[in-house]
Amino acid sequence: MRIHRLCIAAALLVATSAAQAEEKRFNSPDGKIEVVVNDEGGRPTYQVSLDGATFIERSPLGLMTNIGDLTQNLALKSCDVKTVTDSYDLKTWKKSHIDYVATEAVCHFEEPGAQDNQRRGGRNAFDIIFRVSNRDVAFCYKLSPKRGRGGETLVAIIEGEASGFVLPDGTTTFLCPQSGPMGGFARTSPSYETGYTYDDQPGKNGWGNGYSFPCLFKNGEKGWVLISETGTDGDYVACRLLNNGGTNYQIGFPQPGELNGFGSTSAAVKLPCETPWRTITLGTTLAPIVESTVANDLVQPKYKASRDYTYGKGSWSWIIGMDSSCNFDEQKRYIDFSAAMGWRSVLVDALWDKQIGYEKMEELARYGRSKGVGLFLWYNSNGAWNDAPQSPKDKMDRSAARRAEMAWMQKNGILGIKVDFFGGDKQPTMQLYEDILTDANEFGIQCIFHGCTLPRGWERMYPNYVASEAVLASENLHFGQGACDAEAQNACTHVFIRNVVASMDFGGSTLNKYYNADNQHGSIRRTSDVFALATAVLFQSSVQHFAMAPNNLTDAPQWAVQFMKDVPTTWDEVRFIDGYPGRYAIIARRSGTKWYVAGICAQKEAVSMKLDLSPFFAKGATVTTYTDDAQLVGKQTDVKLKKLLLPVTMPENGAFLIVGDAI
Repeated sequence: MRIHRLCIAAALLVATSAAQAEEKRFNSPDGKIEVVVNDEGGRPTYQVSLDGATFIERSPLGLMTNIGDLTQNLALKSCDVKTVTDSYDLKTWKKSHIDYVATEAVCHFEEPGAQDNQRRGGRNAFDIIFRVSNRDVAFCYKLSPKRGRGGETLVAIIEGEASGFVLPDGTTTFLCPQSGPMGGFARTSPSYETGYTYDDQPGKNGWGNGYSFPCLFKNGEKGWVLISETGTDGDYVACRLLNNGGTNYQIGFPQPGELNGFGSTSAAVKLPCETPWRTITLGTTLAPIVESTVANDLVQPKYKASRDYTYGKGSWSWIIGMDSSCNFDEQKRYIDFSAAMGWRSVLVDALWDKQIGYEKMEELARYGRSKGVGLFLWYNSNGAWNDAPQSPKDKMDRSAARRAEMAWMQKNGILGIKVDFFGGDKQPTMQLYEDILTDANEFGIQCIFHGCTLPRGWERMYPNYVASEAVLASENLHFGQGACDAEAQNACTHVFIRNVVASMDFGGSTLNKYYNADNQHGSIRRTSDVFALATAVLFQSSVQHFAMAPNNLTDAPQWAVQFMKDVPTTWDEVRFIDGYPGRYAIIARRSGTKWYVAGICAQKEAVSMKLDLSPFFAKGATVTTYTDDAQLVGKQTDVKLKKLLLPVTMPENGAFLIVGDAI
């Protein structure tokens, strides 16, 4: 009898809980995106729809902490809703000026019946802050100090998140599996350097470790969803996406084995704190995803730039000549090459400290300045987290050594650094990124990262930040023919996934036929010369070290060389035109008064269409086109636009470009 009564009481409790569930709804400024927040069953959830179609099913929210389980037994008290705006300039991003408008809803969740606040119904557990623009939904958690009998709790450990993303049935995936820790070259993984799966079915978990951000999903015929995060710094961990079966995905914290097993996978925070933002970009086409600026809309600069940083193009011997090219004479030749191209810099890669030396590097820097060319220098991140033997080592992982090195750089006019081999997302690694950036800014030095995590809003957070690799980049084209064979497919992927959330240091656009210094041996480039030019537009980074070589001044088409002299690296606007991940991509970027319309093709069937140029050029305008024939032989032509519907054709591994003055 007692058991029976308990069952009845439990059933009544569930029924009462369901009946008393609170629900709040709010919309994007244009009313097309709706977010619904609910506390049914004491568990906070949300769901997202676009134009009445569900894009995110009811999905869990909450935090697991050492000061309480904030995933259940919670009540939604209220949501404070208002419009927020921001207006900012950011010349290192896909748009140089952004006007941001969003609906902000701060949803207050309580712990019902907490002992210190029973009469008022409960005490605050945490707030969930939503931002909903016309193409993005984002949320983060605000955790406040807790008052109890022993005083106020001002610190906490966040052990994980319940934050989930339940996609509708019929969803297909375009995902990049995250590699396991302490694997790959010199035990440097994970480094966000794995390939993508295309149009795959949900319900998988990559190679067992989930997926690296950003993550793209196709919601049947209804549209697209890109899930990522932004605002991650030394106060938190960087996360991944785990599959919990079917279309159910959840935020995952770092893997325990990262940093050679050292350090917690949790985040230590001071209270009050706000966690990084989880972002969801959605659209009926890929346009909102390609054009989204949400990664930087939600963050603020952490410090002022110590100087007026400049950007531009540069050369890089290592991608063609490998380690042996990092010697004084070859780097001097590359300085002359950059000067001949009108480029700003040369990236001197690994082993320069041994094969050139500090004294000769000072001489090389002076020679570069005489030619109007500055230097970027490679460094190993070091520490106890990888076996990479390349030097300079022991210069970046400790403040005193790092600052002494940066003072030497400043004295010799070094423009920037490329720091490699991080391999992990735990909080100490995120703190290292922030420490390197902060110190480098003090000495006027720009930063590029390789063998690294995905940057998350860093263009705006850190004024001297340039770009990160976090992709299967150009080095793989040198290392194996397979990467060359798949170059077009990968390039047609990065445009819609990796590069849309952050600057990408790819290091491509070679005009060599072979990835070798003699241009006669090694892996063979399958893509056309026009393709190489197009990726210089499609791949966004404010500093581009291209894979061109000095021999290209004489052995490459002069129209191609001239384009690479002139192509910008900073942009004022971007627009999606057409494409499909892994198949083909067409977008337009504007720099100043010129539009660059670029398309590349990976699929076996040529892409042919009549391209509407009315958003970019005026009727009667003269534009310069770069096109491929079926044999990937390129040509440059000046075309007067009698009509604004221009026929274009892209063969497999080919491309096109249209350049002209904006309307």
